[in-house]
Amino acid sequence: MIEREGFAALVLRLRAEGISDLDLLTAVEQTPRSAFVPSYLAEHAYSSRSIPLDCGSFMEGADLTVRMLRQLNVKPAHRVLEIGTGSGFMAAVLGRMSERVLSLERYRGLATDAQKRIDDLGLKNVVVRLADGSAGVTGEGTFDRIIATAAFPEMPRFMAEQMASGGVAVVPVIVDEGRCMLTRLAKTGSRFEREELGPVPFLPLEPRLSLCL
Repeated sequence: MIEREGFAALVLRLRAEGISDLDLLTAVEQTPRSAFVPSYLAEHAYSSRSIPLDCGSFMEGADLTVRMLRQLNVKPAHRVLEIGTGSGFMAAVLGRMSERVLSLERYRGLATDAQKRIDDLGLKNVVVRLADGSAGVTGEGTFDRIIATAAFPEMPRFMAEQMASGGVAVVPVIVDEGRCMLTRLAKTGSRFEREELGPVPFLPLEPRLSLCL
């Protein structure tokens, strides 16, 4: 009941914003969001509010998650890099839409729990790796899509090397003290087009693996 009613309310809010991408909404519907939040907050799983996770992290609201994924415009043949796994919900949705997802998480406990939730859904094409995502990932080639759920102090340079031609990145960037702007970077050949999409409430990215389990 929570899933059905929560998803229906989310769809109504999104349609009011002009968001009606069937493939995206189907992927969200097939990924039970309440399984990715603390059980005592299950009733808020599909709300627009941020939900606290372990280690001081949080899960962005359902509306913002869908808005970000819409800007990413994922296709079935794409390889996706996610920086900041958190609960694993966004990685799971991406796994239903793309060929392969590699998600990086600096907290061991979050990474382990997220991979278990994803495995329980039978998604074999999503890998969560304990890693510092501040420089992306090496040895994996290039990615068609890159998305981050932590704010970089500036648009990271590694994206120029790790993004395939035709690639798109959606990344929160700190534009001045205390203000974070969701930014879309599109690559065509060696050229980049940058677009600011609006303010978002993400925490600054922290480098290195965390000692918090």
